[in-house]
Amino acid sequence: MIPDHIRANFQTLMRAAENGDLALMECSDAETGAPRYVICAVGRNGGEYLFTPFGHLAEGNPYEAYRPPE
Repeated sequence: MIPDHIRANFQTLMRAAENGDLALMECSDAETGAPRYVICAVGRNGGEYLFTPFGHLAEGNPYEAYRPPE
């Protein structure tokens, strides 16, 4: 079962997508320094933009990186 806080984050991500408030940013992995392409929700606070990372795009073949639930 998917935890409630994960469902809430997903709903936030969906709202950002519906509003056109998503960005794809090139960032560095905090541990390795490798480039990561991160999906972020974009918020605004006055004249400043706030970026909330939700995850990064999988390298290589994502079908090989994940297993579906059994």
